[in-house]
Amino acid sequence: MDQRISFVTLAVADLEVSRRFYVDGLGWRAELDEPGEVVMLMAGEHLVLSLWARDQFEEEVGAIAAPSTAAGVPPFTLAHNVPTPEDVDRVLAEAAAAGAEALGEGTERAWGGYTGYFADPDGFRWEVAFNPGPIGQKVLP
Repeated sequence: MDQRISFVTLAVADLEVSRRFYVDGLGWRAELDEPGEVVMLMAGEHLVLSLWARDQFEEEVGAIAAPSTAAGVPPFTLAHNVPTPEDVDRVLAEAAAAGAEALGEGTERAWGGYTGYFADPDGFRWEVAFNPGPIGQKVLP
């Protein structure tokens, strides 16, 4: 198996709300938009972010273990790396203007980077990061 990920799929409570957030709010372009079912967005050269209506997701994948109202956050983050700390602040502001839940301001991290977080309409956490190390530079376009 090749070392790569092709799709990241998020089961969302309200597909239209998520579509408005990502497409209308953040300005991403849908590659595939099937109302009531799925919205697919190119997130990289060979990577798709798929927003799948929760009922459609469960029909194919299986029942979701914990309801979205459970305490805590999903045990993963999605990340968007940028070339400067100022870009972190700019993207956090853009996400907030699009309707994201702001989860604090950009912060200098002990490992030398600068990051901040926001939550999309389903509470999925996005890290916006400036990572000055080699791996952080490798993921920039």
